[in-house]
Amino acid sequence: MHTTISVLAGVATALAAQSSHADISGTYEVKYEEVSTNCTTQRLTYPPGALKVKIKGTSLIVDIDRTPEMIGVSQKSGKVSAKSKPGGTMIDGMDGVFSVAGRITEDGMLHFVMVGEYSAKGKSLCTQSWNVSGPRTAGGPAPTKPAK
Repeated sequence: MHTTISVLAGVATALAAQSSHADISGTYEVKYEEVSTNCTTQRLTYPPGALKVKIKGTSLIVDIDRTPEMIGVSQKSGKVSAKSKPGGTMIDGMDGVFSVAGRITEDGMLHFVMVGEYSAKGKSLCTQSWNVSGPRTAGGPAPTKPAK
């Protein structure tokens, strides 16, 4: 009997943890605010636009147009971290490794810091960083209004 109660308690805990894990997948309409750069000539500029977050198994994928996909994990608290493999950028001949870290709130707001580290022909060039923020516009559960 004790074993059955322990198993049921474990299942209940797992289900509670699963249901408290917010679904952060969806499309977000974000703005990019450059924070820092040491790039003197070639820098990337991101106009406001769509950023997609997808959940595939236990992996999280952050997809930004003309940027290598970033793959990582999300935690129950909505914290996110993801990094790309080296890939092409918007500037011909320049490759980049991109990473994001931040969180997505329960009400559907995304707040990331994104870093791009650039290279060309295996030679390190420069680094740029942005604050990225915006609301969920599609996919995932409907955003909830914060309590007053």
